[in-house]
Amino acid sequence: MPDRTPPVILFDFGGTLDADGVPWADRFFDAYRRSGGAVDVSRFGALFRKSDEMLLGSHPVGGIGFHAMVHHQAAILANLLPDGARFAEPMADGFHHSALAVVRKNRPVLARLALERRLGVVSNFTGNLRECLDELELSSLFSVVVDSSVVGAAKPDPTVFVRALEAIRVPAASAWFVGDNPENDVRPASKLGMTTCWLAPADRETPPGLRPTHRIASLLELEGLVT
Repeated sequence: MPDRTPPVILFDFGGTLDADGVPWADRFFDAYRRSGGAVDVSRFGALFRKSDEMLLGSHPVGGIGFHAMVHHQAAILANLLPDGARFAEPMADGFHHSALAVVRKNRPVLARLALERRLGVVSNFTGNLRECLDELELSSLFSVVVDSSVVGAAKPDPTVFVRALEAIRVPAASAWFVGDNPENDVRPASKLGMTTCWLAPADRETPPGLRPTHRIASLLELEGLVT
C-alpha cells in the first residue's frame, strides 16, 4: 500500500496551487466571457496556447511576478482575439482575483504540511516561477522549485521530476505528486513510481487508463490523506 505519511510532496503550480484543478486557459476564458467576449471556447483555447508560446518566445516574462505575468499574458491574448482589445484588463483582473482567493485558501494547508514534510513544486513554466511564488508568499514552504524553462525540459518528460527528486534526495517511491493535468502530472509521475493525487473538479470525467492513487476536488482534501 502507498505510504500514507510521505516525507516529500511535490506539486504542480498552475491549476493546482492557484486553482482547484481548473487550467489557466479555462479560467482566462471564463473571465473573457463574463466580460462580454464572443469567441467560442475552441478558438479561444487555440489562441491561448499561442499566447503561451509567445511567453516562451517573443514575449518572455523572466524575472517578473505573478500579477505582472497575468496582465502580460492577458495583453498578448487580447491582441490575438478579434474582439479582445477591450478585454485585456477584465481578463487579467478576473483571473488574478480568483487565483489569489484560492492561494489564500491553500496557503494554510501547505504551511501545516510543510511543518512535518518537505514540499516542492515541479511546473511547466516560463522562467519566473520563483518570482511568482515569492509574490504569492509561498516560496518559504518549498524545499525545491523546478521550473521547466530553467531546467530545459518540460513535463511529461521525466527529467523535471527526477531533477526535483534528486534535489530533495528521495527516491520516487517515497514521494507524492499532486497535479491537475492527467497527461503532464499524473501519468508520468505514476510511471516513475510516485504516489499520485489528481486534483480535478468532481464532475470531470477520468481520462481512459488514468489510475491516480488518489483523487481530490480541492487541495484542502490532501491534508486528510497524508495525516
